[in-house]
This record gives sequence, structure tokens and C-alpha cells, in this order.
Amino acid sequence: MAKDTAIYTSPLVERNASAEMAELFGPDKKFGTWRRLWLELARAEQKLGLKISDAQLKQMERHLDDIDYQKAAEYEKKFRHDVMAHVYAFGDAAPKAAGIIHLGATSCDIGDNADLIIMRDGLRLLAGKLAALIDKLARFAKQYRSLPTLGFTHFQPAQLTTVGKRATLWCQDFAMDLNEVEQRIETMPFRGIKGTTGTQASFLTLFEGNHNKVRRLDAMVSRAFGFKQSCEVTGQTYPRKIDKLLIDALASIAQSAHKMCNDIRLLANLKELEEPFEKSQIGSSAMAYKRNPMRCERATGLSRLVLSLATSPAMTAAEQWLERTLDDSSNRRVSIAEAFLATDGVLEILLNVTSGLVVYPKVIAAHVSAELPFMATENILMAGVRAGGNRQQLHERIRVHSHEAAAQVKQHGLHNDLIDRLTADPAFAKVDLKKVMNARDYVGRAPQQVDEFIAKVVAPIRRRYRNELNRKSELKV
Repeated sequence: MAKDTAIYTSPLVERNASAEMAELFGPDKKFGTWRRLWLELARAEQKLGLKISDAQLKQMERHLDDIDYQKAAEYEKKFRHDVMAHVYAFGDAAPKAAGIIHLGATSCDIGDNADLIIMRDGLRLLAGKLAALIDKLARFAKQYRSLPTLGFTHFQPAQLTTVGKRATLWCQDFAMDLNEVEQRIETMPFRGIKGTTGTQASFLTLFEGNHNKVRRLDAMVSRAFGFKQSCEVTGQTYPRKIDKLLIDALASIAQSAHKMCNDIRLLANLKELEEPFEKSQIGSSAMAYKRNPMRCERATGLSRLVLSLATSPAMTAAEQWLERTLDDSSNRRVSIAEAFLATDGVLEILLNVTSGLVVYPKVIAAHVSAELPFMATENILMAGVRAGGNRQQLHERIRVHSHEAAAQVKQHGLHNDLIDRLTADPAFAKVDLKKVMNARDYVGRAPQQVDEFIAKVVAPIRRRYRNELNRKSELKV
């Protein structure tokens, strides 16, 4: 079928998110999960003594994925209720079971639990991509662990660091994000089987007042979907604060991505570091020479979207009335899916970028040499004193020469000639200025910090996610 170009389609799906994440939030996954929830509910009810036959369960099991969307749409138009539309559509596919599908349940026993299953799967997918990104950044950091580069504070030249050490700052942010995502996966509760207002009254009636069976039903369905716990209490919905906590974890990834990509964009302007640039890629329709950091720009844009979407779950959690209100549904259908899709798109971009970062050591060295004379003045002063000079007199000579050299740079656009001036000054005749000007002497423990960070932080992540580390980016455009 030809693509319909007359209607809007989401750029998150068309241009950014991976097929795996897009499918996770697609109709087949959603409504297939609904049917699996109905099946596991019925299985548990049968085990606990309700009159549900094996034939009914088997017929449900045979029709988990053959969803007649046209029929479901017709039912929804008639009933104005999406869950009941799919109850009837499932009953048409499995007529033997039609009378026991959704037995005792309310819509949120199905819809809410399905949402939690899907979000957990989404977090697991993002965790694997985060691990792969951390691995790539660590490899880059290791490669450039000792390459001196200007540090910047306030985007002004500061003491030297190394290219690799700077990359560990990015990597550390993502490692913290991964820890948060893992914590959310580990502690995420299932809503469980709680009934209309969370009291389980309908199930207590089904089981003739047997509280133990109602508790067991809740636990059995939760375990069937791999959840260690269900919410202790709920209203009609699970606490919408759970959505807020999960999307906050995505917003944290967005923060890290935005920071790293902005750094790369700044360094690209300095011509020190660039994202990959393909052979036939066009940077500008007018300026043919341009090599714009379009991937990082795209990632920062998507990151801002995630940050903005993170406000919706917070407001929804605050807005819920008593046992529930329905003003959450229309918002959640958009904000949750798009937050996952956009975060996934960001990570796909970053996996691509970190697979081909380009470093320009000679440009970096030129920038270092332009600023290092000023940074080396304290070492030069100490070397002059050790050679027998007067500390105050030498300090004054360095001060005068530094201001004159700065004027050459700022007022005349010339190179920094401070070392030439000091070399010509008899007061520094006994100082080995070439030795003092070795940039590697000014990076402190940066190389060792890279090694220690990889050993302590990255190595355990690599062990946990060893099957995810070779993941390739699905960058689409």
C-alpha cells in the first residue's frame, strides 16, 4: 500500500526512534498485551477454583495476536469505550471464552498493567543502549587519555585537561542515568488486579468472600508478567506518580545528552572535535564548505522535547481526583509514548556520533600552545627562584611581559610571544623554558583518572551488558 502523504505522521517514528521502540508503543504490542493479561487473569481464576475450562483458555491462547482492528473500531464507535471494544473483538475471535473474558476486572486491570509492562520493556531497551553508549565513550576516553587540551570554565581557557578525561565527564553522566533506569526497572510495581476503585470488591464476590484467594490472584497475575511486587493499594489507576518517576529517568538521559552534544558543538566551532561527516553530506544549501554538527543539534532538540514532556506526568499525578479522573488518559497516550520514542531517538543519534568522533590533535595543540605560556608562568617563576632569582623581581618581570604578550594577541591579532620575551630577558637565562613548556606536565592525573574511571565504573557495566555492547545505531536520516 502506498504511503498516505496527506496526513501528519510523527517525526519521532519516521525520523528518530528505532523500529524496536516504535513497535513497542504500537497497536500490536498494546492490544496483544491486553489479550495476554485477559488470558493470565483467566488462568489464575481457573487455578483458584472458578469455572473456566481448558478449552476456553486454549482458544484465548490461539488468538492473542490475530486482532481484527476494523471490528474493534466498529465496537469502539458503538460503545465509546476502547477496552470493551477489544473485549468484544477478542470474544468474537475466541467465542468459547467470550463469557469469561475480563471476568471481575475493570479497564485499569488491563490498560494500566499493559502500560507498565510496555514501559518496563522500554526502559530495558534504553538501558542496553545506554550501556553501549557508555562503552563507546569509554573507548574514546581510553584512546585520548593523554592528549592535552585546554580546559574551559565559563568557556574561557582554563588549566589543561585531556581529551579523554573530558569524555569521562560525559560518560559518567550516562552511567548515573543507567543506574537510575536500572533502579526504576527493579522497583517498578505492577498495578495488579485491584478492581474498580482498587478495593477488589468484585473479586471478593467472585471468590465468595475468600480474601486469601483474592490476594493470591493479584500475586499470580503479577508474577506471570515478571513483576516482583504489585502496588499495595490503588484507586482505580496505579499511582500516576509512577509515570512521573519513570519519565524523570528519561529526562535525566536527555539532560546528559544535551550537555554532551552542546560540548561537541562548541568544540566543533573550535575545530578541535567533530561528529561524523559523510562523504556526500551537505552542510548548507548555500555555504558549500559548511560541516554543521547536525546530529548533535538534532539530539539537543529532541532532548529539550523530553525535558518538556517530563512536566506532563508530574501535572497529571497532581491533578488526579480521589480514586481517579479521566483527564489523565488523553495526555498519557501522547506524553509517555513520545518521551520514550524521543529518548530512544537521542540514544540512536549518540551511538552514531560516538562511533565516529573525529579529533584534530594539531588544532588542539595550537590552541594549547597559544595559552600555555600564560598557564606556565607560575612554574616559570618557581624555576627562576630555584635558579637563584628573586621571587618578587621575577614576578614583576613576568607580569610586564605577560601584559605585553596579551596585547600582541588581543590588539594586533599576533601569536602569543611571551616565551620569546622571557627567553630574551636575562633574568630568566638560567631557566629551561622548553622543559617548562611541556603540555603533558600540566594535565595533572587526568590520564590516570581515565583509567580508574573505566576500571571502577565502566567495567561493571560492560560485564552486565556484554551482549548489548556491539549494538549498531539505527540512525534513519
